[in-house]
Amino acid sequence: MTTSIGTSNASAVSASAVQHGAINLVGGLQYDLNNLHFNPIKEADVSREMTRRYMTDMIDHAETDVVIIGAGSAGLSCAWELSKNPNVKVTVIEQSVSPGGGAWLGGQLFSAMIVRKPGHHFLAEVGVPFDDCNENYVVVKHAALFTSTILSKLLMRPNVKLFNALAAEDLIVKNGRVAGVVTNWTLVTLHHDTQSCMDPNVIEAKVVVSSTGHDGPMGASGVKRLQKIGLIKNVPGMIALDMNAAEDGIVSNTREVVPGMVITGMEVAELDGCPRMGPTFGAMMLSGQKAAHCALKSLGLANALKA
Repeated sequence: MTTSIGTSNASAVSASAVQHGAINLVGGLQYDLNNLHFNPIKEADVSREMTRRYMTDMIDHAETDVVIIGAGSAGLSCAWELSKNPNVKVTVIEQSVSPGGGAWLGGQLFSAMIVRKPGHHFLAEVGVPFDDCNENYVVVKHAALFTSTILSKLLMRPNVKLFNALAAEDLIVKNGRVAGVVTNWTLVTLHHDTQSCMDPNVIEAKVVVSSTGHDGPMGASGVKRLQKIGLIKNVPGMIALDMNAAEDGIVSNTREVVPGMVITGMEVAELDGCPRMGPTFGAMMLSGQKAAHCALKSLGLANALKA
């Protein structure tokens, strides 16, 4: 699988532009790098644009169809599948400044991403190039290629909004059904023990998808909260590594665990005591895809799940 980049019509580029550095090897530039001046701007206009657009998004997404907690590989894959329906408003919140979770690198900080088949079909759909190594798996040359590709395409979809550096501190629960999330800036969440009370905000949602990963500082936070408030009994944690059992189990057990809340990715392993899977990523993608269809089913919309 290969990719290519478009080039400008060379006949339309003047020799003078080439000589004076106004083009590069990729194609024609619309400015002269040797005599460059940006248009003027007021500092206040920069502030107004950022503030107005962000606050408008917050107002628009105070109520949403689906809120996804966590923008790792499972969460992004869920958002990809959900947002194919242009009528479903998808809100993604990510506690880190940089979305992507652990999918910027492979195992042990190496670059390559291993995806077991049939996960390669999802890569092809998203448009991520890979090496088809054999009948069992493919390799993406750098994990960041998957994350940057799916993220950039998702953010162009009009029904998707990502709020990063935003943490889910709690859930909204009404009559036994999860009905949204309680949010705060991540830096505030991390300092509740050192500062005076800093109250949160909320996002109401018809369905919440929890994709917060395995146990850690903010990992598995969705199922941990469900346990603490008595909606589930036990969170045993994932067990020792077994790639073959883990990936099948995580996709199989992706589900709406309580009314209004779907779990996906490594959070499934924490809840069900599945093995950890290590540095293979196919289950993250296909678990996210299945979580999207669980959410669609909960919304009463067309989905790929059995009745």
